[in-house]
Amino acid sequence: MRTGFTQRREFLKQAGLVGSLGSAAIIAGLPESAMAFGGGVGRVVEDAVIPAQADEAPKYHIKFGVCGMSHDHIYGMIGAITRGGGELVAAWGGEEDKLAVFRKRFPNVKIVKTQDEILEDPSIQLVLTSQIASERAGIAVRAMKDGKDVLSDKPGITTLEQLAEIRATIKETKRIYAILYSELLEVKAAVYAGVLVKQGAIGKVVQTVNIAPHQIFQHAGDAGGGGGRPEWFWHPEQYGGILCDIGSHQVDQFLFYTGSTEAEVVESQIANVRHPDHPQFQDFGDMVLRGNRGLGYVRLDWFTPYGLGTWGDGRLFILGTEGYMEVRKYTNVGVSHQGNNLFVVDAKQARYIDCNAMPLPFGPQFVADIVNRTHLAQNQHEALLAAELVIKAQNSATWVKLEE
Repeated sequence: MRTGFTQRREFLKQAGLVGSLGSAAIIAGLPESAMAFGGGVGRVVEDAVIPAQADEAPKYHIKFGVCGMSHDHIYGMIGAITRGGGELVAAWGGEEDKLAVFRKRFPNVKIVKTQDEILEDPSIQLVLTSQIASERAGIAVRAMKDGKDVLSDKPGITTLEQLAEIRATIKETKRIYAILYSELLEVKAAVYAGVLVKQGAIGKVVQTVNIAPHQIFQHAGDAGGGGGRPEWFWHPEQYGGILCDIGSHQVDQFLFYTGSTEAEVVESQIANVRHPDHPQFQDFGDMVLRGNRGLGYVRLDWFTPYGLGTWGDGRLFILGTEGYMEVRKYTNVGVSHQGNNLFVVDAKQARYIDCNAMPLPFGPQFVADIVNRTHLAQNQHEALLAAELVIKAQNSATWVKLEE
Protein backbone atom coordinates (compact mmCIF):
# COMPACT_ATOMS: atom_id res chain seq x y z
CA MET A 1 0.00 0.00 0.00
CA ARG A 2 1.39 3.42 -0.98
CA THR A 3 1.33 5.86 1.89
CA GLY A 4 0.96 9.64 1.64
CA PHE A 5 4.64 9.87 2.64
CA THR A 6 5.70 7.66 -0.27
CA GLN A 7 3.55 9.53 -2.77
CA ARG A 8 4.89 12.92 -1.66
CA ARG A 9 8.49 11.71 -1.84
CA GLU A 10 7.98 10.34 -5.34
CA PHE A 11 6.42 13.58 -6.50
CA LEU A 12 9.17 15.74 -5.00
CA LYS A 13 11.74 13.54 -6.71
CA GLN A 14 10.02 13.98 -10.06
CA ALA A 15 9.81 17.74 -9.44
CA GLY A 16 13.55 17.96 -8.89
CA LEU A 17 13.33 18.64 -5.15
CA VAL A 18 14.93 15.34 -4.16
CA GLY A 19 18.09 13.80 -5.53
CA SER A 20 20.19 16.53 -7.10
CA LEU A 21 19.48 18.80 -4.13
CA GLY A 22 20.49 16.20 -1.59
CA SER A 23 18.26 14.73 1.08
CA ALA A 24 15.32 17.12 0.87
CA ALA A 25 12.76 17.64 3.58
CA ILE A 26 9.68 15.52 3.00
CA ILE A 27 6.25 16.19 4.39
CA ALA A 28 4.80 13.35 6.45
CA GLY A 29 1.33 13.46 8.00
CA LEU A 30 0.98 12.75 11.70
CA PRO A 31 -1.93 10.60 12.85
CA GLU A 32 -5.08 12.71 12.72
CA SER A 33 -5.79 12.09 16.39
CA ALA A 34 -2.48 13.71 17.34
CA MET A 35 -3.24 17.17 15.97
CA ALA A 36 -7.00 17.17 15.39
CA PHE A 37 -9.32 19.93 16.48
CA GLY A 38 -12.89 18.65 16.38
CA GLY A 39 -13.95 15.70 14.30
CA GLY A 40 -15.25 14.66 10.92
CA VAL A 41 -14.36 16.15 7.55
CA GLY A 42 -13.53 19.58 8.97
CA ARG A 43 -10.79 18.49 11.35
CA VAL A 44 -7.44 20.26 11.16
CA VAL A 45 -4.34 18.12 10.84
CA GLU A 46 -0.86 19.51 11.33
CA ASP A 47 1.68 17.88 9.06
CA ALA A 48 5.16 17.46 10.48
CA VAL A 49 8.25 18.07 8.42
CA ILE A 50 11.13 15.64 8.73
CA PRO A 51 14.25 17.68 9.60
CA ALA A 52 16.36 18.28 6.53
CA GLN A 53 19.44 16.14 6.26
CA ALA A 54 22.79 17.55 5.19
CA ASP A 55 22.55 18.54 1.54
CA GLU A 56 24.98 17.12 -0.97
CA ALA A 57 27.76 19.38 -2.20
CA PRO A 58 26.75 21.49 -5.23
CA LYS A 59 27.10 19.58 -8.46
CA TYR A 60 28.42 22.50 -10.50
CA HIS A 61 30.74 25.47 -10.00
CA ILE A 62 30.66 28.86 -11.66
CA LYS A 63 32.22 32.26 -11.00
CA PHE A 64 29.94 35.26 -10.67
CA GLY A 65 30.15 38.98 -10.00
CA VAL A 66 27.89 41.69 -8.58
CA CYS A 67 27.34 44.74 -10.75
CA GLY A 68 25.24 47.08 -8.60
CA MET A 69 24.05 46.65 -5.01
CA SER A 70 21.61 49.56 -4.56
CA HIS A 71 18.99 47.27 -3.00
CA ASP A 72 19.77 44.87 -0.16
CA HIS A 73 18.06 42.04 -2.05
CA ILE A 74 21.54 41.44 -3.44
CA TYR A 75 22.39 39.42 -0.33
CA GLY A 76 19.55 36.96 -0.89
CA MET A 77 20.58 36.70 -4.54
CA ILE A 78 24.18 35.95 -3.60
CA GLY A 79 22.98 33.38 -1.08
CA ALA A 80 20.91 31.53 -3.68
CA ILE A 81 23.73 31.32 -6.22
CA THR A 82 26.29 30.36 -3.58
CA ARG A 83 24.06 27.49 -2.43
CA GLY A 84 24.02 26.31 -6.01
CA GLY A 85 27.81 26.23 -6.38
CA GLY A 86 28.55 29.80 -7.39
CA GLU A 87 31.75 31.57 -6.31
CA LEU A 88 31.53 35.35 -5.87
CA VAL A 89 34.79 36.80 -7.19
CA ALA A 90 34.19 40.52 -7.77
CA ALA A 91 31.73 43.30 -7.03
CA TRP A 92 31.00 46.87 -8.06
CA GLY A 93 28.70 49.31 -6.31
CA GLY A 94 27.85 52.94 -6.89
CA GLU A 95 26.98 53.94 -3.31
CA GLU A 96 29.67 54.19 -0.64
CA ASP A 97 27.32 53.26 2.22
CA LYS A 98 26.24 50.10 0.43
CA LEU A 99 29.84 49.22 -0.39
CA ALA A 100 30.87 49.62 3.25
CA VAL A 101 28.25 47.11 4.40
CA PHE A 102 29.12 44.77 1.54
CA ARG A 103 32.83 44.79 2.44
CA LYS A 104 32.04 43.77 6.00
CA ARG A 105 29.95 40.82 4.82
CA PHE A 106 32.34 39.74 2.07
CA PRO A 107 35.82 40.87 3.12
CA ASN A 108 37.58 38.54 0.69
CA VAL A 109 35.70 39.59 -2.45
CA LYS A 110 37.52 41.93 -4.82
CA ILE A 111 35.85 45.36 -5.09
CA VAL A 112 36.39 46.89 -8.52
CA LYS A 113 36.17 50.55 -9.52
CA THR A 114 34.09 50.23 -12.70
CA GLN A 115 31.34 48.05 -14.09
CA ASP A 116 33.54 47.27 -17.08
CA GLU A 117 35.97 45.34 -14.90
CA ILE A 118 33.20 42.82 -14.23
CA LEU A 119 31.44 42.89 -17.58
CA GLU A 120 34.70 42.41 -19.51
CA ASP A 121 36.19 39.73 -17.23
CA PRO A 122 36.17 36.48 -19.25
CA SER A 123 36.31 34.32 -16.11
CA ILE A 124 32.95 35.62 -14.83
CA GLN A 125 30.01 33.61 -16.19
CA LEU A 126 27.13 35.26 -14.36
CA VAL A 127 26.33 38.84 -13.37
CA LEU A 128 24.00 39.72 -10.50
CA THR A 129 22.54 43.21 -10.21
CA SER A 130 20.35 45.05 -7.75
CA GLN A 131 21.36 48.46 -9.05
CA ILE A 132 18.78 51.29 -9.00
CA ALA A 133 15.75 49.66 -10.62
CA SER A 134 15.64 51.86 -13.74
CA GLU A 135 19.31 51.02 -14.46
CA ARG A 136 19.14 47.23 -14.14
CA ALA A 137 18.04 46.51 -17.71
CA GLY A 138 20.94 48.51 -19.17
CA ILE A 139 23.45 46.55 -17.11
CA ALA A 140 21.79 43.28 -18.15
CA VAL A 141 21.94 44.15 -21.86
CA ARG A 142 25.63 45.04 -21.63
CA ALA A 143 26.39 41.86 -19.68
CA MET A 144 24.60 39.62 -22.19
CA LYS A 145 26.39 41.28 -25.10
CA ASP A 146 29.65 40.58 -23.27
CA GLY A 147 28.77 36.87 -23.17
CA LYS A 148 27.44 36.62 -19.63
CA ASP A 149 24.22 35.35 -18.13
CA VAL A 150 22.25 37.64 -15.84
CA LEU A 151 20.24 37.40 -12.63
CA SER A 152 18.48 40.66 -11.83
CA ASP A 153 16.68 41.83 -8.75
CA LYS A 154 13.04 42.68 -9.29
CA PRO A 155 11.87 44.72 -11.08
CA GLY A 156 14.41 43.85 -13.71
CA ILE A 157 12.71 46.15 -16.19
CA THR A 158 10.82 49.44 -15.67
CA THR A 159 9.77 50.49 -19.20
CA LEU A 160 8.40 48.78 -22.29
CA GLU A 161 11.38 50.11 -24.25
CA GLN A 162 13.74 48.32 -21.87
CA LEU A 163 11.64 45.16 -22.18
CA ALA A 164 11.93 45.23 -25.98
CA GLU A 165 15.71 45.66 -25.71
CA ILE A 166 16.03 42.80 -23.22
CA ARG A 167 14.01 40.48 -25.46
CA ALA A 168 16.02 41.46 -28.53
CA THR A 169 19.30 40.93 -26.70
CA ILE A 170 18.25 37.49 -25.47
CA LYS A 171 17.35 36.53 -29.03
CA GLU A 172 20.63 37.90 -30.36
CA THR A 173 23.00 36.51 -27.74
CA LYS A 174 21.16 33.37 -26.57
CA ARG A 175 22.12 34.29 -23.01
CA ILE A 176 20.10 33.35 -19.91
CA TYR A 177 18.31 36.31 -18.34
CA ALA A 178 16.41 35.77 -15.10
CA ILE A 179 14.68 37.91 -12.50
CA LEU A 180 14.77 36.74 -8.89
CA TYR A 181 11.12 36.99 -7.91
CA SER A 182 12.05 35.93 -4.41
CA GLU A 183 8.52 35.78 -2.98
CA LEU A 184 8.02 32.68 -5.12
CA LEU A 185 11.52 31.31 -5.64
CA GLU A 186 12.98 31.90 -2.17
CA VAL A 187 9.95 31.28 0.08
CA LYS A 188 9.77 27.61 1.05
CA ALA A 189 6.01 27.51 1.58
CA ALA A 190 5.43 29.11 -1.83
CA VAL A 191 7.71 26.52 -3.45
CA TYR A 192 5.85 23.63 -1.83
CA ALA A 193 2.48 25.16 -2.70
CA GLY A 194 3.65 24.97 -6.32
CA VAL A 195 4.52 21.29 -5.89
CA LEU A 196 1.02 20.58 -4.55
CA VAL A 197 -0.64 22.60 -7.30
CA LYS A 198 1.19 20.58 -9.95
CA GLN A 199 0.17 17.42 -8.13
CA GLY A 200 -3.47 18.46 -8.51
CA ALA A 201 -4.08 18.79 -4.77
CA ILE A 202 -6.79 21.45 -5.22
CA GLY A 203 -7.88 20.69 -8.78
CA LYS A 204 -7.57 23.30 -11.48
CA VAL A 205 -6.43 26.69 -10.20
CA VAL A 206 -9.08 29.34 -10.81
CA GLN A 207 -7.64 32.42 -9.11
CA THR A 208 -4.73 33.72 -7.06
CA VAL A 209 -5.09 36.56 -4.57
CA ASN A 210 -1.86 38.16 -3.36
CA ILE A 211 -1.81 40.51 -0.40
CA ALA A 212 1.62 42.14 -0.21
CA PRO A 213 2.03 44.74 2.55
CA HIS A 214 5.49 46.22 3.04
CA GLN A 215 7.29 48.35 5.61
CA ILE A 216 9.33 51.37 4.54
CA PHE A 217 11.63 51.67 7.54
CA GLN A 218 12.52 48.22 8.79
CA HIS A 219 14.24 47.39 12.05
CA ALA A 220 16.68 44.91 10.47
CA GLY A 221 17.22 42.37 7.73
CA ASP A 222 17.94 42.34 4.00
CA ALA A 223 14.46 43.20 2.73
CA GLY A 224 15.67 46.67 1.81
CA GLY A 225 14.82 49.21 4.47
CA GLY A 226 16.92 48.27 7.46
CA GLY A 227 19.06 51.39 7.05
CA GLY A 228 16.34 53.67 5.73
CA ARG A 229 15.48 54.29 2.10
CA PRO A 230 17.70 56.06 -0.44
CA GLU A 231 16.50 59.04 -2.44
CA TRP A 232 15.80 56.98 -5.58
CA PHE A 233 13.26 54.90 -3.67
CA TRP A 234 10.78 57.79 -3.68
CA HIS A 235 10.79 58.50 -7.42
CA PRO A 236 8.70 56.25 -9.72
CA GLU A 237 10.88 56.96 -12.75
CA GLN A 238 13.70 55.28 -10.83
CA TYR A 239 11.98 52.56 -8.79
CA GLY A 240 9.28 51.84 -11.38
CA GLY A 241 6.16 52.63 -9.34
CA ILE A 242 4.48 50.39 -6.78
CA LEU A 243 2.80 48.07 -9.30
CA CYS A 244 5.97 47.58 -11.33
CA ASP A 245 8.22 47.27 -8.30
CA ILE A 246 6.76 45.06 -5.58
CA GLY A 247 3.86 44.04 -7.81
CA SER A 248 6.22 42.12 -10.08
CA HIS A 249 6.58 39.46 -7.37
CA GLN A 250 2.86 38.96 -7.23
CA VAL A 251 2.16 38.87 -10.95
CA ASP A 252 4.90 36.29 -11.38
CA GLN A 253 3.06 34.12 -8.84
CA PHE A 254 -0.26 34.62 -10.64
CA LEU A 255 1.28 33.33 -13.88
CA PHE A 256 3.09 30.45 -12.18
CA TYR A 257 0.21 29.04 -10.15
CA THR A 258 -2.48 29.49 -12.80
CA GLY A 259 -0.18 28.29 -15.59
CA SER A 260 -1.22 31.24 -17.74
CA THR A 261 0.92 31.84 -20.81
CA GLU A 262 -1.10 34.87 -21.92
CA ALA A 263 -2.64 37.54 -19.72
CA GLU A 264 -3.94 41.09 -19.57
CA VAL A 265 -4.43 43.79 -16.97
CA VAL A 266 -8.15 44.35 -16.48
CA GLU A 267 -7.76 47.39 -14.24
CA SER A 268 -5.24 48.98 -11.91
CA GLN A 269 -5.06 51.89 -9.49
CA ILE A 270 -2.47 53.65 -7.35
CA ALA A 271 -2.50 56.22 -4.56
CA ASN A 272 -0.34 58.22 -2.17
CA VAL A 273 -2.26 58.22 1.09
CA ARG A 274 0.30 58.86 3.82
CA HIS A 275 3.43 60.39 2.26
CA PRO A 276 2.71 64.02 1.30
CA ASP A 277 6.40 64.90 1.62
CA HIS A 278 7.03 62.64 -1.39
CA PRO A 279 4.14 63.51 -3.73
CA GLN A 280 5.25 61.16 -6.53
CA PHE A 281 5.52 58.16 -4.25
CA GLN A 282 2.83 55.49 -4.34
CA ASP A 283 2.04 53.77 -1.05
CA PHE A 284 -1.02 51.83 -2.24
CA GLY A 285 -1.83 49.98 -5.44
CA ASP A 286 -3.89 47.10 -6.71
CA MET A 287 -4.68 45.37 -9.98
CA VAL A 288 -6.98 42.77 -11.50
CA LEU A 289 -5.52 40.26 -13.97
CA ARG A 290 -7.09 37.91 -16.49
CA GLY A 291 -5.06 35.03 -17.91
CA ASN A 292 -5.83 32.31 -20.41
CA ARG A 293 -5.78 29.73 -17.58
CA GLY A 294 -6.81 31.69 -14.50
CA LEU A 295 -7.61 34.98 -12.82
CA GLY A 296 -5.68 37.13 -10.36
CA TYR A 297 -5.94 39.99 -7.89
CA VAL A 298 -3.00 41.82 -6.28
CA ARG A 299 -2.98 44.36 -3.43
CA LEU A 300 0.19 46.24 -2.48
CA ASP A 301 0.91 48.77 0.23
CA TRP A 302 3.58 50.39 2.41
CA PHE A 303 1.54 50.48 5.63
CA THR A 304 2.88 47.55 7.69
CA PRO A 305 2.82 48.61 11.39
CA TYR A 306 5.82 47.94 13.61
CA GLY A 307 3.71 45.79 15.91
CA LEU A 308 3.70 42.98 13.36
CA GLY A 309 7.32 42.14 14.13
CA THR A 310 8.42 41.71 10.52
CA TRP A 311 8.40 43.76 7.32
CA GLY A 312 5.12 42.43 5.95
CA ASP A 313 2.33 39.92 6.46
CA GLY A 314 2.52 38.55 2.93
CA ARG A 315 -0.38 36.27 2.06
CA LEU A 316 -1.11 34.16 -1.00
CA PHE A 317 -4.50 32.56 -1.60
CA ILE A 318 -4.85 29.95 -4.35
CA LEU A 319 -8.41 28.96 -5.26
CA GLY A 320 -8.90 25.65 -7.03
CA THR A 321 -11.91 23.76 -8.29
CA GLU A 322 -11.45 21.11 -5.56
CA GLY A 323 -9.95 23.09 -2.69
CA TYR A 324 -7.85 26.07 -1.78
CA MET A 325 -4.54 27.03 -0.19
CA GLU A 326 -3.23 29.90 1.84
CA VAL A 327 0.45 30.72 2.27
CA ARG A 328 1.35 32.91 5.26
CA LYS A 329 4.85 33.66 4.12
CA TYR A 330 6.63 35.61 6.83
CA THR A 331 4.56 35.30 9.99
CA ASN A 332 1.45 33.63 11.38
CA VAL A 333 -0.01 36.83 12.79
CA GLY A 334 -1.15 36.63 16.40
CA VAL A 335 -0.03 33.00 16.65
CA SER A 336 3.67 32.71 15.86
CA HIS A 337 6.47 34.76 14.30
CA GLN A 338 7.41 31.70 12.24
CA GLY A 339 7.01 32.01 8.50
CA ASN A 340 6.56 29.43 5.73
CA ASN A 341 3.08 28.44 6.86
CA LEU A 342 0.95 26.57 4.32
CA PHE A 343 -2.73 25.78 4.80
CA VAL A 344 -4.48 23.34 2.47
CA VAL A 345 -8.22 22.61 2.41
CA ASP A 346 -9.75 19.93 0.20
CA ALA A 347 -12.76 17.59 0.26
CA LYS A 348 -11.21 15.39 2.96
CA GLN A 349 -9.63 17.72 5.49
CA ALA A 350 -7.99 21.02 6.39
CA ARG A 351 -4.24 20.78 6.93
CA TYR A 352 -1.49 23.00 8.22
CA ILE A 353 1.99 22.31 6.79
CA ASP A 354 5.16 23.69 8.32
CA CYS A 355 7.46 24.17 5.34
CA ASN A 356 10.56 25.50 7.10
CA ALA A 357 12.65 22.38 6.50
CA MET A 358 11.86 22.28 2.79
CA PRO A 359 14.70 22.88 0.31
CA LEU A 360 15.03 25.94 -1.91
CA PRO A 361 15.78 24.57 -5.36
CA PHE A 362 16.28 27.80 -7.34
CA GLY A 363 20.00 28.34 -6.70
CA PRO A 364 21.22 24.84 -7.64
CA GLN A 365 18.83 24.69 -10.59
CA PHE A 366 19.92 28.09 -11.90
CA VAL A 367 23.62 27.27 -11.66
CA ALA A 368 22.89 24.01 -13.48
CA ASP A 369 21.04 25.99 -16.16
CA ILE A 370 24.09 28.16 -16.72
CA VAL A 371 26.35 25.14 -17.10
CA ASN A 372 23.94 23.05 -19.19
CA ARG A 373 22.20 25.90 -21.11
CA THR A 374 18.76 24.86 -19.89
CA HIS A 375 15.83 26.76 -18.35
CA LEU A 376 14.69 24.64 -15.41
CA ALA A 377 15.00 27.19 -12.60
CA GLN A 378 12.77 29.80 -14.21
CA ASN A 379 10.58 29.98 -17.28
CA GLN A 380 12.06 32.93 -19.15
CA HIS A 381 8.84 33.65 -21.05
CA GLU A 382 6.91 33.75 -17.79
CA ALA A 383 9.45 36.05 -16.11
CA LEU A 384 9.33 38.54 -18.97
CA LEU A 385 5.54 38.34 -19.26
CA ALA A 386 5.28 39.25 -15.57
CA ALA A 387 7.54 42.24 -16.22
CA GLU A 388 5.41 43.29 -19.20
CA LEU A 389 2.15 43.05 -17.28
CA VAL A 390 3.29 45.14 -14.32
CA ILE A 391 4.69 47.85 -16.58
CA LYS A 392 1.38 47.98 -18.44
CA ALA A 393 -0.53 48.01 -15.15
CA GLN A 394 1.64 50.89 -13.94
CA ASN A 395 1.27 52.85 -17.16
CA SER A 396 -2.53 52.53 -17.26
CA ALA A 397 -3.20 52.88 -13.53
CA THR A 398 -5.79 55.35 -12.29
CA TRP A 399 -4.36 57.74 -9.70
CA VAL A 400 -6.82 57.86 -6.82
CA LYS A 401 -7.00 60.79 -4.40
CA LEU A 402 -8.68 59.86 -1.13
CA GLU A 403 -10.40 62.57 0.87
CA GLU A 404 -9.15 63.38 4.37
